[in-house]
Amino acid sequence: MTRRRLFVTTALPYANGPFHIGHIMEYIQADIWVRFQRMQDHVVHFIGADDAHGAPIMLAAEKAGKSPEVFIAEVARGRKQYLDGFHIEFDNWHSTHSKENTELSQDFYRRLKAKGLVYPKTIEQFYDPVKGMFLADRYIKGECPNCGAKDQYGDACENCSSVYSPIKLKNPYSTLSGAKPVLKASEHYFFKLSDPECKKFLREWINKPGRLQSQVANKAKEWLEGKDEKTLADWDISRDAPYFGIRIPDIKEEKYLYVWLDAPIGYFASLKNYCDRKSVEFDDFVKPDRGTEMIHFIGKDIIYFHTLFWPAMLHFSGLYKTPDQVNVHGFIGVSGEKMSKSRGTGIDPLRYLKLGMNPEWLRYYIAAKLNAGVEDIDFNPDDFVARVNSDLIGKYVNIGSRIAPFLSKYFNNRMPGIPMVDFRGRGIPAHTGLAVAITHSGAIQSAFQEREFGKAARLIMEVADTINGDIDDFEPWSLAKDASTNAASREKLEHICASSIAGFKALTLFLKPILPALATDAEKYLRCGTLKWQDLVLPFSAEKFLSSGHEFGEFKPLMTRVDPKQVTALIEGNEDTRQVNTPTTTPAVATESGTITIDDFNKINLRVAKIVNAQHVEGADKLLKLTLDLGSGTMTVFAGIRTVYDPEKLKGRLTVAVANLAPRKMKFGVSEGMVLAASGDGPGIYLLSPDSGAQPGMRVK
Repeated sequence: MTRRRLFVTTALPYANGPFHIGHIMEYIQADIWVRFQRMQDHVVHFIGADDAHGAPIMLAAEKAGKSPEVFIAEVARGRKQYLDGFHIEFDNWHSTHSKENTELSQDFYRRLKAKGLVYPKTIEQFYDPVKGMFLADRYIKGECPNCGAKDQYGDACENCSSVYSPIKLKNPYSTLSGAKPVLKASEHYFFKLSDPECKKFLREWINKPGRLQSQVANKAKEWLEGKDEKTLADWDISRDAPYFGIRIPDIKEEKYLYVWLDAPIGYFASLKNYCDRKSVEFDDFVKPDRGTEMIHFIGKDIIYFHTLFWPAMLHFSGLYKTPDQVNVHGFIGVSGEKMSKSRGTGIDPLRYLKLGMNPEWLRYYIAAKLNAGVEDIDFNPDDFVARVNSDLIGKYVNIGSRIAPFLSKYFNNRMPGIPMVDFRGRGIPAHTGLAVAITHSGAIQSAFQEREFGKAARLIMEVADTINGDIDDFEPWSLAKDASTNAASREKLEHICASSIAGFKALTLFLKPILPALATDAEKYLRCGTLKWQDLVLPFSAEKFLSSGHEFGEFKPLMTRVDPKQVTALIEGNEDTRQVNTPTTTPAVATESGTITIDDFNKINLRVAKIVNAQHVEGADKLLKLTLDLGSGTMTVFAGIRTVYDPEKLKGRLTVAVANLAPRKMKFGVSEGMVLAASGDGPGIYLLSPDSGAQPGMRVK
């Protein structure tokens, strides 16, 4: 096998706050892949860094009363507890605000300019006269030029989904100061992505097999080959002062490189920082002719930059290799909801650790959900508990717990002396656990290589199931009763103990990229040294894998079960202080609510809904769980109407629902909307119903 040289990165997190669960998912995915490569004796440099430049960081630091340098340094100091806590082992973690990144970014700029691919152009932008700075789209709001909706951002309307230039907004205002922005001219610098040679290169780069997932390649080609306004445009790579970033070299004006130019160069800056400290040759990992592979792991939200701008920058610099693979993953949600701090639908990784939850529970659960595609994955609390407890405790750990006592008591804690190739006298039959481990090893290896971690987990658990089945079939607890006096019983006990503990070692090897700490503890018991993938290759030698007479260590509990109360505490810790969704009530006097405008009313999306299912909520005295058909899809709502309505009689009934209410995370699940009901001073709650003829999904106006 050829020894590979790999330079592996994850996307650089923006240095304006702590890690969230999306970061941790990406780092776990990359860390598993890197550990797998190292188990095959490949050379890997695993590199990370903070993306520390840009106007948002400058403004956040200003709001905090700190300099940008102090602000990003404080964020950086908080990274280690997350990375160490989840056993994520980068070789180096650095920052784009560094001398290495300044030198490399300015060198990139000079090289691209020398190629004739950078040119100046005067443009007009909105300028905040109070703040004294040009405004990015995110800092401009106004009325949508299409539908008139208020408080829409400068690039798109959330109400009607139209896309526009910020100068088209009606009554625009700066979100930073509230002032009316003015148009102001400024000279900017552009990277000529529209150059025919640039497009030709990108076309060839994107189409190389194995470089991009098919979904990603298709999206990149869509951008590259777009027509009219969708045509790939030249890229504005400069920003005006005030700005926290890297100065554009060789010009008198105070202008800065756009953060998205210097951020990916931060991959190289962190690698260079590492190489300088470790006396490793930097050029060996970045030059095109040195045989190194550059592998990126990123989220689907930054495909555009990594499949168009970044490879073009690298290629036309004339100095650096382009990525060999850009591996894109989807997002992670919680109980079917997208992550949202305001909605309480995320998971705080640090809270997870502080609750004493085993980080390898999460590593395994995420691995079991991941594949090589770009699909989103979901953290479901009940599934998390069931999967971890079943797979890791009930299957893998259970094998060691069942067999170790027999080895200790009946075989002096040593490997039984009968070669496993003679197991049952017929070699290793196909239905035994050890045989399944050997025959599955190639498929598991391929699954790890192709980032099909969910498939790898399924295959690993098939092995564990078979080994546990062997133990159940042989019943070593029964064999042990007369093993001292019955030669046949002792021989069978030797067979099952030898085969099972060897299978346990194979499972430990398979799980090691996912569960490094657990595998280390198992290695100590097995006294097998550091497991490598070569330890389980064909043709298989039982004596080499675990020789007869090999002495084991002391077996200790390897992992505890997930306590559902911990998961409940984790999820409930994300709830905000807003009220859960319960039916609205009609006030006794309408004017008690004050007056609203027609625009205020139009913000509420009222829809006719059909109740397709209703059920009691265990542990809740007042709630019913309703499943509503809104015509275009279903919605789950928890409504406080249990005391007055029989759930069976609600099925099939029409009602009115608020379809655009922010979801609320409750103890019993996520309530996605609200049904309307009326009540007064006296007893009774009365669910609202439309006239006959109304259909699910109709808008209530």
